[in-house]
Amino acid sequence: MKKGLLFIFLLLSGLFAYPAPAAAGTGSGESHDEAFNAGHLIIDHIVDSHEWHIATIGHTHITIPLPVILIDQGKLHVFSSSKFHHGHDAYKGFKIETERNANKGKIVKVIPGTMQTDTSASKPIDLSITKNVVGIFVSFLVLLFIFFSVAKAYKRNPGHAPKGIQSVLEPLILFIRDEVAKPSIGKHYEKFMPFLLTMFFFIFFTNLIGLIPVFPGGANVTGNIGVTLVLALFTFMMTSFSGNKSYWQHIFNAPGVPWWLKFPIPLFPIIEIIGVVVKPFVLMIRLFANITAGHIIVLGFISLIFVFSQISPMLGYGVSVVSVFFAIFISVLELLVAFIQAYVFTLLSALYFGMATEEHAHAEEHH
Repeated sequence: MKKGLLFIFLLLSGLFAYPAPAAAGTGSGESHDEAFNAGHLIIDHIVDSHEWHIATIGHTHITIPLPVILIDQGKLHVFSSSKFHHGHDAYKGFKIETERNANKGKIVKVIPGTMQTDTSASKPIDLSITKNVVGIFVSFLVLLFIFFSVAKAYKRNPGHAPKGIQSVLEPLILFIRDEVAKPSIGKHYEKFMPFLLTMFFFIFFTNLIGLIPVFPGGANVTGNIGVTLVLALFTFMMTSFSGNKSYWQHIFNAPGVPWWLKFPIPLFPIIEIIGVVVKPFVLMIRLFANITAGHIIVLGFISLIFVFSQISPMLGYGVSVVSVFFAIFISVLELLVAFIQAYVFTLLSALYFGMATEEHAHAEEHH
């Protein structure tokens, strides 16, 4: 009961992290009197940033500045993002783009002596420690702490029933081994277990930490397509390097397929190669879309309070009850989604590994 109340408190505390309608445009230099724009609020909260926004109190933004690391024309520039003053100032010829275009939130060069973007200049190589990068570090440290603690507990009490966090993690590890790796991969499952467990727990814990609305939670890590792209590439490389002779033969010269589907136009091999590329693409989009959608829905319900309050303050108060209820409901539902998305990513990866290592029988043996 106490844990449930604590979780609800954290969800409600996250509401104070969202700017009120009057402050919604401060980050992009807009007027405080401008009407509240729900779309701008939602986009500003799900995209990556060079500072960690904690809360907005009146016109004061409580943020944690993050390191900016740029390489421009062979020169290294390292400084704090606080030099940009929330996007209002330029520093060393750079600024954070505040205009709502393709470069929104990215660091661009400015015309000397102005705040105007230099469209003719090439963009610097940005190696900055952004909010999502910090979120990855947080997940990494949490995983190290938990699993080193569990490993020490197993060494202290070998052969005893698991206790505490051990009793939570052991069923998950056995579930991945017995219900995912073994059925999907077969007899070669053991060499893929470290990768599958790492992927599962990284995605799962990152999703959970992303649901915590207060620092150091709240980073939309797996809702960043760059992160899901890298995770999908890991699966793609593992599949490609683990593929046996039979796997590649079935891609480029599948037995039992009529020759006219292979020559003179290699129609079937082209389809198979497209399938090889589409598989990691599906992994990338599935994880990115589902996690991002959850954040958008929650922010959408919160935005309804501000939208209706512009019509009538009393209407805003009335809608707030319903909005907060549904925001909490969706947030609780996202706990399930956090597990499902980690499970689906791991399961599909295991299926791809199983397809790559399966010992295919010849067409004649099938007949």
